[in-house]
Amino acid sequence: MRVYVVDAFTDRPFAGNPAGVCPLTGPADAGWMQRVAAELNLSETAFPRPIEDPEADYELRWFTPAVEVALCGHATLGAAHVLYETGAVPGDRPIRFRTLHSGVLTVQREGDLLAMDFPAVPPERIDPPAGLAEALAAEPLWTGRNAQSDLLVLLPDAATVRSLRPDRHALGRIDARGICVTAPGEDHDFVSRFFAPRVGVPEDPVTGSAHCMLGPYWAQRLGRADLLAHQASARGGDVRVSVRDDRVILRGAAVTVIEGDLRA
Repeated sequence: MRVYVVDAFTDRPFAGNPAGVCPLTGPADAGWMQRVAAELNLSETAFPRPIEDPEADYELRWFTPAVEVALCGHATLGAAHVLYETGAVPGDRPIRFRTLHSGVLTVQREGDLLAMDFPAVPPERIDPPAGLAEALAAEPLWTGRNAQSDLLVLLPDAATVRSLRPDRHALGRIDARGICVTAPGEDHDFVSRFFAPRVGVPEDPVTGSAHCMLGPYWAQRLGRADLLAHQASARGGDVRVSVRDDRVILRGAAVTVIEGDLRA
């Protein structure tokens, strides 16, 4: 079968977040998908499979090199990009993905961007977990946790977020799927970075699912529903975020950088 590497949330190669995409023609064993994801060794690999379902066109599952995950934004963007680019789905038609844990996710083209309709997962304020400030080498101004067990950590400014050099082994001992640090932006409404060593991702370059948490938080804080975000990893990437009640629309571009044959 064909396998692709797609840079998501960017319009140029070698930026944004690379995702593996393996379009399936039939059911596949979860253990095999996990081994493919480990072989590609990207933060996530997506496996779209066409299905007969009145509410969806494809089943979609995502795997890190270590585990299957409940929601992944950039690999969903990558999967939709491949299906449109290869002609598997006409460009004027939305794609409905049936997922195991996040319901039906819809992606459609909007000019040069792809728009993804995701569930909002806002954070609830909590006391900072023990060891968090030491692991980050920064003092949180506010800490929250969402339903996906991700932490949101507010830091003073964008410069602090960009210069952060956390102890990732110590972060891996924090009880959370991932730790998202954020601050007000300079040329963007807000900036962020996302660390998930517990699921095999030391730092994710651009994290769509984290913006399902960041969007509601910053929309309430700034009093605006439409926001421009930047994830300040080494590769970097921009996400346009629109909060609509209990949904979040994430918009971004994508580009295929590798296409080849999977022989295993």
